[in-house]
Amino acid sequence: MKIPFMNLKRQNDFLKNEYLEAFRHVIESSSFILGKEVEKFESEFAAYQQVKYCLGTSSGTTALHLALIACGIGSGDEVITVPNSFVATAEAIAYCGAIPVFVDIDPETYLLNPALIEAAITPKTRAIIPVHLYGCPAQLGPIQEIAERHRLTIIEDAAQAHGAQFDGKRVGNFSRAAAFSFYPGKNLGALGDAGAVVTNDQALYEKMLLLRNHGSPRKYIHDLVGYNYRLDSLKGATLSIKLCYLDQWTLIRQARAKLYSELLSGSGLKLPTIPRNVKHVFHVYVVETGNRDRLMEFLKDRGIETNIHYPVPIHLQKAFTYLGYRKGAFPVAEKAAERILSLPLCSEITDDEIREVVTVLKEGLRYVK
Repeated sequence: MKIPFMNLKRQNDFLKNEYLEAFRHVIESSSFILGKEVEKFESEFAAYQQVKYCLGTSSGTTALHLALIACGIGSGDEVITVPNSFVATAEAIAYCGAIPVFVDIDPETYLLNPALIEAAITPKTRAIIPVHLYGCPAQLGPIQEIAERHRLTIIEDAAQAHGAQFDGKRVGNFSRAAAFSFYPGKNLGALGDAGAVVTNDQALYEKMLLLRNHGSPRKYIHDLVGYNYRLDSLKGATLSIKLCYLDQWTLIRQARAKLYSELLSGSGLKLPTIPRNVKHVFHVYVVETGNRDRLMEFLKDRGIETNIHYPVPIHLQKAFTYLGYRKGAFPVAEKAAERILSLPLCSEITDDEIREVVTVLKEGLRYVK
């Protein structure tokens, strides 16, 4: 049985007729950038995340950059985040001329360790970006307390956390702004790159509206030096279609993750830890093991596709050597990067496929000892 890491084809086949109707409507309107479809999705996603405002963008990366710029982050400012995220988290900081300052992670959750934040704060620190990695919210309560004490801005990187909750509230409600990605493989994925920023701050929202569209309040009038970070109508229309299914898909992901955990109990793998005060939406199901690379190859040879999120921490990437970090700077994140393995998971994977993955995985664990 060949089992892909995710099966977008099944999802797209299921939604194909709805897509085609949406495409027809957009084509007939001849409105392809922003427009009614984008406004409709923005309104729906704001309601879904239980926030006041949503702004569709061209990608999750541009969403995060837009939030940082609108919050006044600029040259020489320091922004605290984690080294075990997709590189876009640090890139968005660098785009502002600001400096990413990394803090190590909790070994159980792989999320920003609040106990280590204050030691990283300097007079140049302006913001904290907690990353809700794998669909699990960071510990936002302690992070908020630290930010308030030091007068720092929080911007949530919620690229993998659509619908996730902390203390009963959806992410995006614990910061000045939160950035989401709708990259195709996300829990809510577009047909191409797309993203969004959400906020409860009206003034910030209005500033981001200008910045997203060349600093323009109306055509050919430019109040700010802005960006072309707009969302396309076709993507907005298809995201509205998929948003209707997101809660259902999340329940399936959670059920499949629970099945993985039940079947892998006692296997010797480190399984995902779910803090009691969060709702984890399982963008990715990650286990930790020694001999990870050999195990991954064993699974590949038997038709099971896995992944690593992420194999090289950002501080050890060539692009960020200018920051001056060396191997050993963040031992928890570095150790995890050598041992983590993401198993196949999507809302379309079946129980039988999960059981097959586990059967082969257990065989592999015996083989690579």
